Amino acid sequence: MTNVPASRATADSSVSRSAFRRVLAGSTAGAVLEWYDFALYGILAATVLGPLFFPGGNGFAQLLLALATQGLGFVARPIGGIVFGHLGDRLGRKPMLVTTFLLLGLSTSAIGLLPTYSQVGIGATISLVVLRLIQGFALGGEFGAAVLMVSEYGSPKRRGFWSAWPQAGAPLGTVLATAVVGGIALILPDNAFDQWGWRVGFLFAIPLLAIGFWIRRRIDESPVFQEAQARASASAETVRERSSILETLAHPGPVLRGLGVRLGENVAFYVYTVFVVAYATKTFGYDKADVLLAVAIGSLLQFAGMLAGGHWSDRVGRRTAMLVPALGLAAWAPVFFAIVQADALPLLYLGVGVGAALHGLLAGPEAAWIAELFPTRRRFAGASLVFQGSSIIAGAPAPLIAVWLAEKQGPTAVVLYLVGTIAVTVVALLLSAETRGADLH
Repeated sequence: MTNVPASRATADSSVSRSAFRRVLAGSTAGAVLEWYDFALYGILAATVLGPLFFPGGNGFAQLLLALATQGLGFVARPIGGIVFGHLGDRLGRKPMLVTTFLLLGLSTSAIGLLPTYSQVGIGATISLVVLRLIQGFALGGEFGAAVLMVSEYGSPKRRGFWSAWPQAGAPLGTVLATAVVGGIALILPDNAFDQWGWRVGFLFAIPLLAIGFWIRRRIDESPVFQEAQARASASAETVRERSSILETLAHPGPVLRGLGVRLGENVAFYVYTVFVVAYATKTFGYDKADVLLAVAIGSLLQFAGMLAGGHWSDRVGRRTAMLVPALGLAAWAPVFFAIVQADALPLLYLGVGVGAALHGLLAGPEAAWIAELFPTRRRFAGASLVFQGSSIIAGAPAPLIAVWLAEKQGPTAVVLYLVGTIAVTVVALLLSAETRGADLH
């Protein structure tokens, strides 16, 4: 394999195997940290952060305010996607990986050091909001860079499987967050956890940041991006006089299809990982530790589902591999809520586990599919707009909408909300062409 050009080295090349392992490890480690950060805040927002940073009013109002602050992180994500998407198409994928990773880890750690409202007043609430905005801004560029690095390094024949690994950082981060919070809750009495124990989870991001930063500093730039840069220089092209963001928006078809597919997938993720914590504990009186364990088990199944879905998409195509679990999620929604209302812990584990596994099968092929929608010169911009645009229209409001619907209209309304968004996903997939095996060069 020594005759393989360096610019076209892939994960299947002996020349590039060590480089690809670094890329895969660095991208996945970053994805774990970023989703640890977001899952941790979601869990604590549904349990303790409301009274600490949003005093006054009843418990329901505090919960909504805490979840709304979580949503602010999503508001900043498209901004980060635009900024880092533009820079990533100009300067490369690696600089964005390192910069966004540092921003994300440092802002998460800082939340663990914040004074509460009772200590400094409204300044605590403002500081929490600012740090959530920084988190969201960083995540807006980080996830797209991680996915593209693996997609552009990996073999086309196995791109679905390899690209699913950064996607799988979401359930791994959720498992880590629930394990950390659950462990602290088991060790400490409730009053100690509510007073200071919650800070440990945020400060745990410091060692994760150190490890991930060390790995990412050793990653080489994407060979696909390097090749595109070399071609542009050799032919004296002026392909980047216009922002890649504007160029992508001028060809909105792939972005709209990507947003449609991500709509139901995003809502399903937050229903089965964030909303279920508040719903099961506050509405049906499940013990917090039991619900967190159910989410952790579900996240492990979600992780396995993502890798299986990515692998399956390499065999049957991206569309089929995503259509089947999307239809399964729609069918499972009413079953899930009936199970939760049965007030039986084993059934809760079953409901969350099946929903999370189906979501994983749907989300696994997404990373490769989205990367294959766009040409190299605007791939970072396009992927960022899809990933982060869907987060603000679907992920950010999902816990708030689900909590409000459950409180005011009952669980049937949440089922209709979930099924309706998944229907959009199905339609978007039916309108999309198959992309498996696309040449990213």
